[in-house]
Amino acid sequence: MNRELLELAGELSRRHQPFITATVVWARGPSSGKIGSSALIMADGSKVGWIGGACGEPVVLREALDALGDGKPRLLFLGTDADIKAAARPDVITVPISCTSEGALEVYLEPVLPQPHLLVVGSSPAVHTLTTLASALDWRVTVVDDGGSTSDHPDADQVVPAISMPDDVGPSTMIVVATQGHYDEPALEAALQTNAGYIGLVTSAKRAETVLGYIADRGVGNDQLQRVVAPAGLDLGHVAHKEIAVAILADLVHRRASGQLEGRPVNVSDTHIAVDPVCHMEVEVATAQWIAEKEGETYYFCAPGCKAIFEKTPADFISA
Repeated sequence: MNRELLELAGELSRRHQPFITATVVWARGPSSGKIGSSALIMADGSKVGWIGGACGEPVVLREALDALGDGKPRLLFLGTDADIKAAARPDVITVPISCTSEGALEVYLEPVLPQPHLLVVGSSPAVHTLTTLASALDWRVTVVDDGGSTSDHPDADQVVPAISMPDDVGPSTMIVVATQGHYDEPALEAALQTNAGYIGLVTSAKRAETVLGYIADRGVGNDQLQRVVAPAGLDLGHVAHKEIAVAILADLVHRRASGQLEGRPVNVSDTHIAVDPVCHMEVEVATAQWIAEKEGETYYFCAPGCKAIFEKTPADFISA
């Protein structure tokens, strides 16, 4: 991977943006993709770098977005039908390409996803233990502390000195409110205005009823209130504050492992792929240059030659 792509990958990581690294690990000529050719593919389907020409690029793009969606790396083999039979092996996605070139490629796709994001509100002992443990798991940690500072929370990546939520809260964010009753209500109201995947309140069951009742009286709907897990964490009975933090983190790890907090790790572009009716290559609709209309249907082509063949005898390909 060249310096430009490495620098871009570093910048995307610092901005907590998901992306895919695509690298050609094997190639057989004639092919425009060479061993070591690489690219970064973003969640919107845009690409920086080079992995090959029109024959393979739409397939790589489609599989890259799928990998970004499920968070799993994959190895692609792209070649002729004869190549596919010979290359078939476990854990390899084989894709026939129908262009006239006899080339073939293997492309490794690796998703780079943002770290799990834990946002903790408050400055209680449970907060300090949570930030320490979450940092040990390599999670990204944000603390919202009314009047707090970085020195008060040395294990946090960011400290927001207000009862408000930062702009980078999203579906993968886990919010834990642990203010020891000082400002649970405004903190929860702020959390419920986000699309965080988890919102937990550190409190007793009895106080949880009071807090949620107060918020309900202020007009927050029941569907929103049901998002709040209260009391937060595994039920370990009466334990110390540090053990409460362990119980909360254990519950969050369990929810992530069981898929409750994952779904699709990122929202990826709904890139539409069409099939060239002449050569059967896949074509990305959004960037297709050669298009034909026939009998109310739109057809997309990989190259002007395929479009010309189609336009001479369209009935042959429409019936097929």
